[in-house]
Amino acid sequence: MGFLHTMVRVTDIDASLKFYCDGLGLTELRRVENEKGRFTLVFLASPEDVDRCGYKDFYPLPEGLPMIELTYNWPDENGVTEDYGSARNFGHLAYRVSDIYAACARFQDIGVTINRPPRDGNMAFVRSPDGISIELLQRGDALPPRAPWKDMENSGSW
Repeated sequence: MGFLHTMVRVTDIDASLKFYCDGLGLTELRRVENEKGRFTLVFLASPEDVDRCGYKDFYPLPEGLPMIELTYNWPDENGVTEDYGSARNFGHLAYRVSDIYAACARFQDIGVTINRPPRDGNMAFVRSPDGISIELLQRGDALPPRAPWKDMENSGSW
């Protein structure tokens, strides 16, 4: 048995790609548009994982490549999209980052709230446009606490 991916449903594919690609730094590997089923699938992975697995744009996607599958179910004939709720029952996705402060600054730059700031130089939480909780963990030892992060309060739930 081998891990393939984690699927999360999204309500706005563009906002989600901005979050996961521009904010988190993931790379889009494959996109499937299914007109009959009225959905779009987008497979994402970190560049580091892509390099480690030797992915070179072939099919199928390689085993051992941890991925997220964004599933966008198209609106119905009345333009209505399904409400997926708060997603708290899902838990969270976790990513190791090379610089927790730079990662959080990148998210702030694209308008994402840092729900649990990296006051300790080690851990932070943000939420995707669909409320998926994302944990960011510093690679290696925690960075020394520094402003403005060390004095920031939590915002919302994470």
